[in-house]
Parts: sequence; structure tokens; C-alpha cells
Amino acid sequence: MLTNIKEVDGVQIKPKHRATCHCGAVELELSLPDGLVDVRRCDCSFCRRRGAIVASVPLAGIHILKGHEHLKLYQFNTKTAKHYFCANCGIYTHHQRRSNPSQFGFNVACLDGINPLKMGDIPTADGVNHPADRK
Repeated sequence: MLTNIKEVDGVQIKPKHRATCHCGAVELELSLPDGLVDVRRCDCSFCRRRGAIVASVPLAGIHILKGHEHLKLYQFNTKTAKHYFCANCGIYTHHQRRSNPSQFGFNVACLDGINPLKMGDIPTADGVNHPADRK
């Protein structure tokens, strides 16, 4: 997987970077001292439909600056992962990961000034055959 991306199309990833939903009701501060870590897409039934490029941070790496009351939770299947969306504009901002519940995945497109479409090839994680679903 790609790791430690510190710049996207000439825009530097700051150690503390702001992220927002589309309408601005939800605002996050992400701690990204190593840049974007574990950048990926996923092909599970949910992520495939969502289409987001995500990266990871420890649970302490996201601070909700405003809009906690606007965040809605969605869970499915094992109900381990916790996916958060803005109730106003519907944008997925972040989720507590199923494969590593000590981390959040976050929507790279929510980062101020970052266009994930300029990131080039992004690896796809095999969410269809998730380790937690194997017997």
C-alpha cells in the first residue's frame, strides 16, 4: 500500500490538517505527522458504493472541532466498523475501522486543499474477502 504521502499535486499535507464535510457543518482536525498513511480504496459492498479514497490515523488522531451533533452513525454486517456521515450534506467523513478498531479511516477528499483525483493510482484493499468474514 502507499504510505507516507506528504504532498498531493503540489499541496503539502500539514501535520495538523483540517477536514470538513461539503456543507461545513462538520469540521475535523487530523493529526498527520507522517502525511497520509495507508492510502487505499476498498472493494467491499459498502466502500465500492461510497467510492472514497481513505487513509488511516490512530483513534487519537481525529478531533471533532464542530458538528458532532450533525454526525450520523451507520453500521452493517458485523457492526464492528462505525461509519460517520454529515446528516446535512451526506458526506462520509471518517470511520472506526473493522480490520483495526484502534484506528480511524478518513475520507481524503474532506481534507482542505486536497484533490484525491490528483493522487494517481491508489491500491484497492480486498474488502470482499475481509479476514473477519473468513471461517
